[in-house]
Amino acid sequence: MSPQRADALRNRDLLLETARRAVASGDLSLQLNELARRAGMGVGTAYRHFPTRRALLEALAAPAFAAVLDGARTAASHDDARTAVEVLVRGLLDGQLADAAFAEVIAALPADDVLPETTALRREFGDLTRTVVDRARDSGALRADLTDEDLHHLVCGTVFALGLAPEPPARVEAYLRVLLDGVRAPRSPDRA
Repeated sequence: MSPQRADALRNRDLLLETARRAVASGDLSLQLNELARRAGMGVGTAYRHFPTRRALLEALAAPAFAAVLDGARTAASHDDARTAVEVLVRGLLDGQLADAAFAEVIAALPADDVLPETTALRREFGDLTRTVVDRARDSGALRADLTDEDLHHLVCGTVFALGLAPEPPARVEAYLRVLLDGVRAPRSPDRA
């Protein structure tokens, strides 16, 4: 690896780490000029790596997106459809609660993606989610009128609701239970 290339990678990593610290402190503005200053690099260097705030946001979200995608793969391969839905929903909920950058990226429309890597992650996640939802609906474990998009929106809404709770970590399990109970297929009188 050439010294210039190694230097460029170090600068990119430093900028990402600086942005991670900003997000962890609650600052999602990701103003590249300010981040470059904090990282001790020129603004031009920052913009060469991340030409827009959205590009930086997606790069920050990539590790969390990959982890959520691993959970979705596990859910899609699970034998029990009801458990698969729970694994999928819990992974998406936990991923958004743990990583504000990921929460913003996953809540946005696919048309907002600027990095092809984000689009690829989103596409695979969508395919896996459809697999889990279709199987759960077909088995009677999930409401017949619920789509994969509905489930995604409900999880994002739950994340938002948890942000309003006075003690979000203490309420995660309760909110998750309510969400999962709400998406289950109603029991018919002969199955009650």
